[in-house]
Amino acid sequence: MQCSWKAVLLLALASIAIQYTAIRTFTAKSFHSCPIPNPVNCSLSQDTDVAERLCDESPTFSYNLSRKTHVLILATTRSGSSFVGQLFNQHFDVFYLFEPLYHVQYTLIPKLTQSKSTTDRRVMLGASRDLLRSLYDCDLYFLENYIKPQPVNHTTDRLFRRGASKALCSPPVCESLGAIDLHLEEGDCVKKCGTLNLTLATESCREHGHVAIKTVRVPEVNDLRALVEDPRLNLKVIQLVRDPRGILASRSETFRDTYRLWRIWDGTGRKPYNLDVTQLTTVCEDFWNSVSTGLNRPPWLKGKYMLVRYEDLARNPMKKTEEIYDFLGIPMDSNVERWIQNNTRGDRSSSKHKYGTVRNSAATAEKWRFRLSYEIVAFTQHACQHVLAQLGYRTAASEEELKNLSISLVEERDFLPFS
Repeated sequence: MQCSWKAVLLLALASIAIQYTAIRTFTAKSFHSCPIPNPVNCSLSQDTDVAERLCDESPTFSYNLSRKTHVLILATTRSGSSFVGQLFNQHFDVFYLFEPLYHVQYTLIPKLTQSKSTTDRRVMLGASRDLLRSLYDCDLYFLENYIKPQPVNHTTDRLFRRGASKALCSPPVCESLGAIDLHLEEGDCVKKCGTLNLTLATESCREHGHVAIKTVRVPEVNDLRALVEDPRLNLKVIQLVRDPRGILASRSETFRDTYRLWRIWDGTGRKPYNLDVTQLTTVCEDFWNSVSTGLNRPPWLKGKYMLVRYEDLARNPMKKTEEIYDFLGIPMDSNVERWIQNNTRGDRSSSKHKYGTVRNSAATAEKWRFRLSYEIVAFTQHACQHVLAQLGYRTAASEEELKNLSISLVEERDFLPFS
Protein backbone atom coordinates (compact mmCIF):
# COMPACT_ATOMS: atom_id res chain seq x y z
CA MET A 1 0.00 0.00 0.00
CA GLN A 2 1.43 3.34 -1.02
CA CYS A 3 0.98 6.59 0.92
CA SER A 4 -0.14 9.71 -0.88
CA TRP A 5 2.04 12.79 -0.81
CA LYS A 6 -0.55 14.51 1.40
CA ALA A 7 -0.31 11.76 4.00
CA VAL A 8 3.49 11.97 4.00
CA LEU A 9 3.33 15.74 4.44
CA LEU A 10 0.87 15.43 7.34
CA LEU A 11 3.12 12.87 9.05
CA ALA A 12 6.14 15.14 8.66
CA LEU A 13 4.28 18.14 10.10
CA ALA A 14 3.02 16.05 13.02
CA SER A 15 6.57 14.86 13.77
CA ILE A 16 7.87 18.42 13.76
CA ALA A 17 5.09 19.52 16.10
CA ILE A 18 5.81 16.69 18.56
CA GLN A 19 9.53 17.47 18.65
CA TYR A 20 8.86 21.19 19.13
CA THR A 21 6.51 20.46 22.03
CA ALA A 22 9.07 18.15 23.66
CA ILE A 23 11.84 20.75 23.36
CA ARG A 24 9.60 23.46 24.82
CA THR A 25 8.61 21.19 27.71
CA PHE A 26 12.21 20.27 28.48
CA THR A 27 13.30 23.90 28.37
CA ALA A 28 10.47 25.05 30.59
CA LYS A 29 11.04 22.28 33.14
CA SER A 30 14.71 21.58 32.71
CA PHE A 31 16.38 19.91 35.64
CA HIS A 32 13.03 19.56 37.39
CA SER A 33 13.45 17.61 40.60
CA CYS A 34 10.68 15.62 42.19
CA PRO A 35 10.53 12.59 44.47
CA ILE A 36 10.11 9.34 42.57
CA PRO A 37 9.98 5.76 43.81
CA ASN A 38 13.33 4.04 43.67
CA PRO A 39 13.28 0.83 41.60
CA VAL A 40 15.10 -0.95 44.39
CA ASN A 41 12.44 0.03 46.88
CA CYS A 42 9.22 -0.03 44.84
CA SER A 43 6.10 -1.46 46.41
CA LEU A 44 2.39 -1.45 45.68
CA SER A 45 1.78 0.49 48.86
CA GLN A 46 3.57 3.60 47.62
CA ASP A 47 1.29 6.60 47.16
CA THR A 48 1.88 7.70 43.59
CA ASP A 49 -0.66 10.52 43.97
CA VAL A 50 1.46 12.03 46.75
CA ALA A 51 4.58 11.78 44.60
CA GLU A 52 2.84 13.45 41.66
CA ARG A 53 1.50 16.22 43.89
CA LEU A 54 4.93 16.86 45.37
CA CYS A 55 6.35 16.95 41.87
CA ASP A 56 3.73 19.49 40.78
CA GLU A 57 4.25 21.64 43.86
CA SER A 58 8.05 21.61 43.84
CA PRO A 59 9.84 24.53 42.17
CA THR A 60 11.41 24.37 38.72
CA PHE A 61 15.16 24.84 38.45
CA SER A 62 16.89 25.70 35.22
CA TYR A 63 20.26 26.44 36.83
CA ASN A 64 21.65 27.19 40.24
CA LEU A 65 20.28 30.74 39.97
CA SER A 66 20.98 31.58 43.62
CA ARG A 67 24.59 30.45 43.13
CA LYS A 68 24.57 28.52 46.37
CA THR A 69 27.91 26.94 47.11
CA HIS A 70 27.50 23.23 47.66
CA VAL A 71 30.27 21.54 49.63
CA LEU A 72 31.26 17.87 49.75
CA ILE A 73 33.74 16.73 52.39
CA LEU A 74 35.38 13.67 50.83
CA ALA A 75 37.10 11.56 53.49
CA THR A 76 37.65 8.10 54.91
CA THR A 77 36.76 6.67 58.31
CA ARG A 78 38.81 7.98 61.26
CA SER A 79 40.53 10.71 59.26
CA GLY A 80 39.08 13.67 61.19
CA SER A 81 36.02 14.09 58.97
CA SER A 82 33.61 14.63 61.88
CA PHE A 83 35.82 17.48 63.05
CA VAL A 84 35.88 19.06 59.57
CA GLY A 85 32.14 18.60 59.28
CA GLN A 86 31.65 20.71 62.40
CA LEU A 87 33.46 23.59 60.73
CA PHE A 88 30.44 23.79 58.42
CA ASN A 89 27.79 22.58 60.84
CA GLN A 90 28.42 25.58 63.09
CA HIS A 91 27.98 28.14 60.29
CA PHE A 92 24.62 29.91 60.56
CA ASP A 93 24.01 29.84 56.80
CA VAL A 94 25.12 26.28 56.03
CA PHE A 95 22.71 23.33 56.01
CA TYR A 96 24.90 20.38 57.04
CA LEU A 97 24.17 16.67 56.66
CA PHE A 98 26.25 13.95 58.33
CA GLU A 99 26.74 10.77 56.26
CA PRO A 100 23.39 10.55 54.42
CA LEU A 101 24.98 7.91 52.15
CA TYR A 102 24.91 5.54 55.13
CA HIS A 103 21.31 4.77 54.17
CA VAL A 104 22.23 3.99 50.57
CA GLN A 105 24.91 1.54 51.65
CA TYR A 106 22.84 -0.35 54.19
CA THR A 107 19.78 -0.55 51.92
CA LEU A 108 21.47 -1.64 48.71
CA ILE A 109 24.58 -3.48 49.91
CA PRO A 110 24.42 -4.18 53.66
CA LYS A 111 27.78 -5.97 53.61
CA LEU A 112 29.57 -3.51 51.35
CA THR A 113 32.44 -3.13 53.81
CA GLN A 114 33.35 -6.78 53.21
CA SER A 115 32.54 -6.73 49.49
CA LYS A 116 35.28 -6.27 46.89
CA SER A 117 32.86 -6.52 43.96
CA THR A 118 33.21 -3.82 41.30
CA THR A 119 29.52 -4.33 40.52
CA ASP A 120 28.59 -3.51 44.12
CA ARG A 121 30.75 -0.42 43.94
CA ARG A 122 29.07 0.80 40.73
CA VAL A 123 25.62 0.23 42.19
CA MET A 124 26.54 2.11 45.35
CA LEU A 125 28.15 5.03 43.51
CA GLY A 126 25.29 5.43 41.04
CA ALA A 127 22.70 5.57 43.81
CA SER A 128 24.93 7.84 45.90
CA ARG A 129 25.32 10.39 43.12
CA ASP A 130 21.56 10.48 42.57
CA LEU A 131 20.92 11.01 46.26
CA LEU A 132 23.59 13.70 46.60
CA ARG A 133 22.17 15.59 43.63
CA SER A 134 18.71 15.52 45.22
CA LEU A 135 19.98 16.58 48.65
CA TYR A 136 21.90 19.52 47.21
CA ASP A 137 18.61 20.48 45.58
CA CYS A 138 17.04 20.34 49.08
CA ASP A 139 14.88 17.38 48.03
CA LEU A 140 15.09 15.43 51.28
CA TYR A 141 12.08 13.34 50.29
CA PHE A 142 14.42 11.30 48.09
CA LEU A 143 16.00 9.92 51.27
CA GLU A 144 12.76 8.07 51.97
CA ASN A 145 13.69 5.50 49.34
CA TYR A 146 16.59 4.34 51.54
CA ILE A 147 15.40 4.77 55.14
CA LYS A 148 14.15 1.55 56.76
CA PRO A 149 11.41 1.30 57.85
CA GLN A 150 10.12 3.77 55.28
CA PRO A 151 8.95 7.09 56.75
CA VAL A 152 5.22 7.58 57.32
CA ASN A 153 3.78 10.96 56.33
CA HIS A 154 7.37 12.12 55.72
CA THR A 155 8.38 11.60 59.37
CA THR A 156 11.04 9.22 60.68
CA ASP A 157 13.10 8.45 63.76
CA ARG A 158 15.70 6.47 61.80
CA LEU A 159 17.88 9.11 60.15
CA PHE A 160 21.50 8.15 60.82
CA ARG A 161 23.22 10.49 63.29
CA ARG A 162 20.55 13.17 62.98
CA GLY A 163 21.93 14.87 66.09
CA ALA A 164 25.19 15.61 64.26
CA SER A 165 23.35 18.16 62.11
CA LYS A 166 22.64 21.45 63.87
CA ALA A 167 20.01 22.41 61.27
CA LEU A 168 18.02 19.25 62.03
CA CYS A 169 18.07 20.00 65.75
CA SER A 170 16.98 23.63 65.56
CA PRO A 171 13.74 25.46 64.78
CA PRO A 172 11.77 25.14 62.55
CA VAL A 173 12.75 21.46 62.20
CA CYS A 174 12.72 21.01 65.97
CA GLU A 175 9.87 23.13 67.33
CA SER A 176 10.06 22.01 70.95
CA LEU A 177 13.33 23.72 71.86
CA GLY A 178 13.62 26.54 74.34
CA ALA A 179 16.28 29.21 74.74
CA ILE A 180 18.39 26.95 76.98
CA ASP A 181 18.52 24.23 74.32
CA LEU A 182 20.40 26.17 71.64
CA HIS A 183 23.53 24.02 72.00
CA LEU A 184 22.28 20.44 72.24
CA GLU A 185 24.52 17.42 72.51
CA GLU A 186 23.96 14.91 69.72
CA GLY A 187 22.07 12.41 71.89
CA ASP A 188 19.88 15.10 73.47
CA CYS A 189 18.67 16.26 70.05
CA VAL A 190 16.74 13.07 69.33
CA LYS A 191 15.29 12.98 72.86
CA LYS A 192 14.06 16.56 72.80
CA CYS A 193 13.07 16.93 69.15
CA GLY A 194 11.31 13.61 68.60
CA THR A 195 10.75 12.27 65.10
CA LEU A 196 12.20 14.12 62.11
CA ASN A 197 9.72 15.80 59.78
CA LEU A 198 11.34 15.74 56.34
CA THR A 199 9.00 18.45 55.06
CA LEU A 200 10.26 20.86 57.72
CA ALA A 201 13.82 19.74 57.03
CA THR A 202 13.37 20.47 53.34
CA GLU A 203 12.06 23.95 54.12
CA SER A 204 15.00 24.61 56.44
CA CYS A 205 17.44 23.48 53.75
CA ARG A 206 15.95 25.94 51.26
CA GLU A 207 16.25 28.77 53.77
CA HIS A 208 20.01 28.27 54.14
CA GLY A 209 22.46 29.83 51.74
CA HIS A 210 24.66 26.74 51.30
CA VAL A 211 24.55 22.96 51.70
CA ALA A 212 27.47 20.88 53.02
CA ILE A 213 27.58 17.08 53.15
CA LYS A 214 30.20 14.84 54.74
CA THR A 215 30.80 11.32 53.47
CA VAL A 216 33.28 8.48 53.91
CA ARG A 217 31.44 6.30 51.38
CA VAL A 218 32.82 7.70 48.11
CA PRO A 219 36.32 6.29 47.44
CA GLU A 220 37.76 8.82 44.99
CA VAL A 221 37.16 12.31 43.63
CA ASN A 222 36.87 10.81 40.14
CA ASP A 223 33.64 9.19 41.31
CA LEU A 224 32.18 12.70 41.72
CA ARG A 225 32.97 14.04 38.27
CA ALA A 226 29.35 13.98 37.07
CA LEU A 227 28.31 16.09 40.06
CA VAL A 228 31.26 18.49 39.84
CA GLU A 229 30.51 19.16 36.18
CA ASP A 230 26.77 19.64 36.79
CA PRO A 231 26.11 23.38 36.20
CA ARG A 232 23.20 23.34 38.63
CA LEU A 233 25.24 22.51 41.70
CA ASN A 234 28.30 24.77 41.95
CA LEU A 235 29.85 21.88 43.88
CA LYS A 236 33.24 22.21 45.56
CA VAL A 237 35.11 19.24 47.01
CA ILE A 238 37.19 19.37 50.17
CA GLN A 239 39.29 16.20 50.19
CA LEU A 240 40.50 15.39 53.68
CA VAL A 241 43.49 13.07 54.05
CA ARG A 242 45.38 11.80 57.07
CA ASP A 243 48.57 9.83 57.64
CA PRO A 244 47.55 6.17 57.01
CA ARG A 245 49.47 5.17 60.15
CA GLY A 246 47.24 7.48 62.18
CA ILE A 247 44.10 6.13 60.48
CA LEU A 248 45.10 2.53 61.26
CA ALA A 249 45.82 3.35 64.91
CA SER A 250 42.49 5.15 65.32
CA ARG A 251 40.49 2.40 63.62
CA SER A 252 42.16 -0.30 65.73
CA GLU A 253 41.14 1.54 68.88
CA THR A 254 37.63 2.49 67.73
CA PHE A 255 36.55 -0.62 65.81
CA ARG A 256 38.03 -3.18 68.17
CA ASP A 257 36.23 -6.23 66.78
CA THR A 258 36.79 -5.43 63.10
CA TYR A 259 40.49 -4.74 63.65
CA ARG A 260 41.00 -7.52 66.24
CA LEU A 261 43.85 -9.17 64.31
CA TRP A 262 45.75 -5.88 64.06
CA ARG A 263 45.37 -5.55 67.84
CA ILE A 264 46.68 -9.08 68.35
CA TRP A 265 49.72 -8.25 66.22
CA ASP A 266 50.26 -5.02 68.15
CA GLY A 267 50.02 -6.79 71.50
CA THR A 268 51.96 -9.98 70.80
CA GLY A 269 54.43 -8.90 68.14
CA ARG A 270 53.32 -11.80 65.93
CA LYS A 271 51.56 -11.03 62.65
CA PRO A 272 48.44 -13.25 62.22
CA TYR A 273 48.58 -15.34 59.04
CA ASN A 274 44.99 -14.37 58.14
CA LEU A 275 45.39 -10.63 58.67
CA ASP A 276 43.23 -8.65 56.22
CA VAL A 277 45.80 -6.20 54.88
CA THR A 278 43.20 -4.63 52.56
CA GLN A 279 41.89 -2.81 55.63
CA LEU A 280 45.05 -0.74 55.22
CA THR A 281 45.96 -0.95 51.54
CA THR A 282 42.52 0.08 50.27
CA VAL A 283 42.85 3.38 52.12
CA CYS A 284 46.25 4.03 50.56
CA GLU A 285 45.11 3.06 47.06
CA ASP A 286 42.06 5.33 47.24
CA PHE A 287 44.18 8.20 48.56
CA TRP A 288 46.78 7.71 45.82
CA ASN A 289 44.23 7.58 43.00
CA SER A 290 42.13 10.47 44.27
CA VAL A 291 44.96 12.81 45.25
CA SER A 292 46.78 12.07 41.98
CA THR A 293 43.68 13.23 40.12
CA GLY A 294 43.44 16.40 42.19
CA LEU A 295 47.13 17.29 41.96
CA ASN A 296 47.15 16.68 38.19
CA ARG A 297 44.67 19.57 37.94
CA PRO A 298 42.25 18.36 35.27
CA PRO A 299 40.08 21.12 33.74
CA TRP A 300 36.89 19.73 35.28
CA LEU A 301 38.28 20.29 38.80
CA LYS A 302 39.41 23.88 38.22
CA GLY A 303 38.25 25.96 41.16
CA LYS A 304 36.42 22.94 42.56
CA TYR A 305 38.99 20.99 44.59
CA MET A 306 40.98 21.59 47.75
CA LEU A 307 43.26 19.06 49.45
CA VAL A 308 43.46 19.33 53.25
CA ARG A 309 45.73 17.29 55.52
CA TYR A 310 44.21 16.58 58.91
CA GLU A 311 47.58 17.25 60.56
CA ASP A 312 47.74 20.80 59.15
CA LEU A 313 44.21 21.51 60.35
CA ALA A 314 44.93 20.06 63.81
CA ARG A 315 48.06 22.18 64.28
CA ASN A 316 46.59 25.46 63.15
CA PRO A 317 42.80 25.05 63.01
CA MET A 318 41.86 28.72 62.74
CA LYS A 319 44.27 29.54 59.92
CA LYS A 320 43.39 26.42 57.94
CA THR A 321 39.67 26.95 58.37
CA GLU A 322 40.02 30.50 57.09
CA GLU A 323 41.80 29.11 54.03
CA ILE A 324 38.97 26.62 53.45
CA TYR A 325 36.28 29.28 53.64
CA ASP A 326 38.32 31.57 51.41
CA PHE A 327 38.51 28.80 48.81
CA LEU A 328 34.75 28.28 49.01
CA GLY A 329 34.01 31.99 48.75
CA ILE A 330 31.85 31.90 51.90
CA PRO A 331 32.41 34.38 54.75
CA MET A 332 33.43 32.58 57.96
CA ASP A 333 31.15 33.66 60.78
CA SER A 334 31.81 34.05 64.50
CA ASN A 335 30.02 30.79 65.37
CA VAL A 336 32.71 28.82 63.58
CA GLU A 337 35.52 30.78 65.22
CA ARG A 338 34.01 30.28 68.66
CA TRP A 339 33.56 26.55 68.08
CA ILE A 340 37.21 26.18 67.05
CA GLN A 341 38.39 27.99 70.16
CA ASN A 342 36.22 25.80 72.40
CA ASN A 343 36.92 22.46 70.74
CA THR A 344 40.61 22.33 69.90
CA ARG A 345 42.13 22.92 73.33
CA GLY A 346 40.49 20.27 75.50
CA ASP A 347 41.74 16.79 76.22
CA ARG A 348 40.33 13.52 74.96
CA SER A 349 38.45 12.84 78.22
CA SER A 350 36.19 15.81 77.59
CA SER A 351 34.68 14.04 74.58
CA LYS A 352 31.64 11.97 75.54
CA HIS A 353 31.88 9.33 72.84
CA LYS A 354 34.25 7.86 70.27
CA TYR A 355 33.04 10.20 67.52
CA GLY A 356 33.43 13.31 69.66
CA THR A 357 35.25 16.38 68.42
CA VAL A 358 36.38 17.99 71.69
CA ARG A 359 40.11 17.40 72.02
CA ASN A 360 43.57 18.91 71.97
CA SER A 361 43.83 18.79 68.19
CA ALA A 362 47.57 19.43 67.97
CA ALA A 363 48.41 16.66 70.44
CA THR A 364 46.05 14.24 68.69
CA ALA A 365 47.58 14.59 65.23
CA GLU A 366 50.60 12.32 65.78
CA LYS A 367 49.48 10.49 68.90
CA TRP A 368 49.45 7.28 66.85
CA ARG A 369 53.26 7.12 67.23
CA PHE A 370 52.77 5.92 70.81
CA ARG A 371 49.92 3.53 70.06
CA LEU A 372 51.32 1.36 67.27
CA SER A 373 54.24 -1.02 67.57
CA TYR A 374 57.17 -0.21 65.34
CA GLU A 375 56.64 -3.50 63.45
CA ILE A 376 53.17 -2.36 62.33
CA VAL A 377 54.46 1.12 61.51
CA ALA A 378 57.23 -0.35 59.35
CA PHE A 379 54.71 -2.62 57.59
CA THR A 380 52.42 0.35 56.92
CA GLN A 381 55.28 2.47 55.63
CA HIS A 382 56.23 -0.23 53.14
CA ALA A 383 52.65 -0.92 52.01
CA CYS A 384 51.81 2.79 51.63
CA GLN A 385 55.19 4.23 50.68
CA HIS A 386 53.96 5.98 47.53
CA VAL A 387 51.06 7.81 49.15
CA LEU A 388 53.15 8.73 52.20
CA ALA A 389 55.67 10.45 49.92
CA GLN A 390 52.91 12.00 47.81
CA LEU A 391 51.28 13.62 50.84
CA GLY A 392 54.47 14.69 52.59
CA TYR A 393 54.56 12.19 55.45
CA ARG A 394 58.05 11.18 56.57
CA THR A 395 58.90 7.60 57.48
CA ALA A 396 60.64 6.54 60.68
CA ALA A 397 63.70 4.31 60.35
CA SER A 398 63.65 3.08 63.95
CA GLU A 399 61.47 2.92 67.05
CA GLU A 400 63.59 5.63 68.67
CA GLU A 401 63.05 7.96 65.73
CA LEU A 402 59.35 7.15 65.68
CA LYS A 403 58.82 8.32 69.25
CA ASN A 404 61.25 11.23 69.32
CA LEU A 405 59.05 14.24 70.05
CA SER A 406 61.54 16.65 68.46
CA ILE A 407 61.01 15.05 65.04
CA SER A 408 57.83 15.77 63.13
CA LEU A 409 56.79 13.16 60.61
CA VAL A 410 54.81 15.70 58.59
CA GLU A 411 56.72 17.83 56.08
CA GLU A 412 55.82 21.43 55.45
CA ARG A 413 53.71 21.37 52.30
CA ASP A 414 51.39 23.93 50.76
CA PHE A 415 48.70 22.18 48.74
CA LEU A 416 47.19 25.22 47.07
CA PRO A 417 43.63 24.90 45.73
CA PHE A 418 43.32 24.57 41.96
CA SER A 419 41.95 27.97 40.93
